[in-house]
Amino acid sequence: MGKFKLLSWPVTTGILAALLIIQFFFDPSAMQRITTVEILETQTQPAQQERAVPMRLSYADAVDRASPAVVNIYTQTVVRQPANPLLSDPLFQQFFNIDRLPQQERIQSSLGSGVILSPQGYVVTNNHVISGADSIVVSLQDGREALAEVIGSDPETDLALLKIGLPNLPSIILNTSDVLRVGDVVLAIGNPFGVGQTVTQGIVSATGRNSIGLTTYENFIQTDAAINPGNSGGALIDPNGHLVGINTAIFSQSGGSHGIGFAIPAITARQVMQDLIEHGRVIRGWLGIEVQELTPQLAESFNLESSHGVIVSGIVRNGPAHRAGLEPGDILLAINSETITTGRDLMRRIARTKPGETVRFEVLRNDRKLSLLAEMSERAQPAR
Repeated sequence: MGKFKLLSWPVTTGILAALLIIQFFFDPSAMQRITTVEILETQTQPAQQERAVPMRLSYADAVDRASPAVVNIYTQTVVRQPANPLLSDPLFQQFFNIDRLPQQERIQSSLGSGVILSPQGYVVTNNHVISGADSIVVSLQDGREALAEVIGSDPETDLALLKIGLPNLPSIILNTSDVLRVGDVVLAIGNPFGVGQTVTQGIVSATGRNSIGLTTYENFIQTDAAINPGNSGGALIDPNGHLVGINTAIFSQSGGSHGIGFAIPAITARQVMQDLIEHGRVIRGWLGIEVQELTPQLAESFNLESSHGVIVSGIVRNGPAHRAGLEPGDILLAINSETITTGRDLMRRIARTKPGETVRFEVLRNDRKLSLLAEMSERAQPAR
């Protein structure tokens, strides 16, 4: 019994000390604040939650406007080859007439995309999508299909124009302004790998890309929106759902998208379409010159303050430039008072000039500035 009293005294003392600590140091409001925070995080009312979370940015309206006018294109090409691999041997062909030997045919299929630019059924796509095809089928988003007629093609811009005969066709709105800037949001719509219509999003990485080696007249929009095989000929649209370009190519070593894609500006597609409808060919101006880039070193040797301009390295006899009085060694500084930056820049401006129009060139010859007038001719169509 004495031992129990001895043990109960420290226990009682400890309990009294704990009660004193709680009385003087514990703040009941702290527990209330903690409970309140937990309730706000886990039991927010629906109206409060809508105000707390910002609205998500969506491009669904733009896609709804543009996607009905983006079509899938399926082509078939009949490929003829000798029935036996031995018949392809050049040594064997020296002794036999290969045209009379038995051959087998196979159907080679490919796919791409296109964009309906007019309710009359005009569809623009890439020339490499339909080149050499024996039959072309256009499939719409609403499930309709139609055989397409080739109105014309322009290998120098890699564009082609088709026509389909279906009623109530959707068409896309073109954005042909020159205010597209690096950093603008764009969406690519097409049929990659044949999986069906697909939308990818990115930005404009660069404008006016050239020297890519894809076409003669290059003025590409570069984008990081994912573009893959099958997207060729599809639409590159802005957040309003308006067409800014025709997807054409990707820069890739593996065949997949690496975030470097190229599109032909919508204004070029419109010009090509109008020429193919009205004339059956694309009409471009021709001056009849060969030029060399004016490097900073050459500019310094000519005592020029800047390297803007090009050097005339060759002239076609009796061509527009020859008749205007241009000579090899002349430096072309400006065309119609607009400064010439590069040879490709000059080539594009000449191509946009209609045959028969007169242009004024500012020329530097032997440290003396001249002003010459030249009447443009029509550029001959390239051999197919």
